Amino acid sequence: MLKRILAVALSSVMVMSLVGCGGGAKETAGQPTKSSDGKTVIKFFHRWPNEPRNSYFKELVAEFEKQNPDIKVETDAVLNDSYKEKIRVLVSSDNVPDVFVSWSDSFAENLVASGKVKPLNDIVEKDKEWASQVMDSQKGAFTFDGKLYGMPLTIDGKAFFYNKDVFEKNGLSVPKTFDELIALLEKLKTLGYKAPIIEGLTDPWTIAHYLGTMNQRMLEPAVLKKDYNAKTGEFTDPAYVKVLEHFKTLTKYMGTTATAIDHETARNMFASGEVPVMYMQLAEIKKVQDNGDIKFGFFNFPTFADGKGSPEALTGAPEGFMLSNVSKNPEAAEKLLKFIISKENATKFTKLDGQVTAIKGAVSADNASKEILEAVDLIMNSSETTPWLDNAVKISVADAYMRGGQSIAAGQKTPQDVMKDVQKAAAEERKSAK
Repeated sequence: MLKRILAVALSSVMVMSLVGCGGGAKETAGQPTKSSDGKTVIKFFHRWPNEPRNSYFKELVAEFEKQNPDIKVETDAVLNDSYKEKIRVLVSSDNVPDVFVSWSDSFAENLVASGKVKPLNDIVEKDKEWASQVMDSQKGAFTFDGKLYGMPLTIDGKAFFYNKDVFEKNGLSVPKTFDELIALLEKLKTLGYKAPIIEGLTDPWTIAHYLGTMNQRMLEPAVLKKDYNAKTGEFTDPAYVKVLEHFKTLTKYMGTTATAIDHETARNMFASGEVPVMYMQLAEIKKVQDNGDIKFGFFNFPTFADGKGSPEALTGAPEGFMLSNVSKNPEAAEKLLKFIISKENATKFTKLDGQVTAIKGAVSADNASKEILEAVDLIMNSSETTPWLDNAVKISVADAYMRGGQSIAAGQKTPQDVMKDVQKAAAEERKSAK
């Protein structure tokens, strides 16, 4: 009961913190929001309070306000996990930010279910030139019941990064099967690497990324489709336990630090050459380059010998921006969305932060490294994309998986125990969905 009271109180604080940002804006029921100097005010919410993205969006907003002197943008930003919770609270209230970032697939669909997200079909129809800049292949992840609810900005994928110098010096090959991956890690241990692969398992989402990919590789597509649906999910196929057993095997090669560090620390260990293999997002290429001086490549997650999923699929999904359906200044919000989703600004984003974007022609040899261009090819040549597990399933199911993965790595739970927790969470979701 106390936890529930605290959760409600926290939600209220979250709502108030965004409502109160940039004080001075006056709101009158049914009327546009105005600042004290008469400017139209819109709220912009994103998930990058860290650098360099925070500075990028600050500069982007400043330039937008310069080009639109009658508009004032109030910006708020919090990190990933806090963002997920806060945006869910906000869309369930009347304080939805005018423009806000969203992951795609089920995460976006859950926001859309609130009725507070604006369909973009009319905007796209009226400005086909703007909409045509965005790759059509990336819009589907924001489309529900035939309506487009988000415009993708970035595209991403998950792959194993590896230290090319270590591999070349020791005659090592990129593994194509999971058994070959384990053999590779064993070989690296004999070469003196106590932790031949690393991850910051204190960040729960890193576990979701592993298990989402491994589920896709192992399970039949029809089984995943049924289980990832809140109305029908059961997670009783024995292959789910196999996945967790394989995950447990991988964690044994991560050394004793993995359960005590975060993803950024792990990434810096890879960038410094301390650890030769790490599972990362392609969006992290520039961060690796900025924090180290190693030569690296990447390979897709290997196949399982008894796997029934597509071996060429790539875990990853576009991320984009949505508009409030209850905005008091919809025209100003639309202007900001179009400014963010533009070739000019997407090109700057890639140059600054190494982002692969969904904007046609925004990534080129002029603003991206050869590694980033290779990442574009990997994304575009994959047979299909699989969404992050924490976006593909209901949050309670994802939480059971993520907490369970941490417990497995710490030796506190067995794969069978974790699947019981997942099944219990899925049963509660089925009950709620009726």
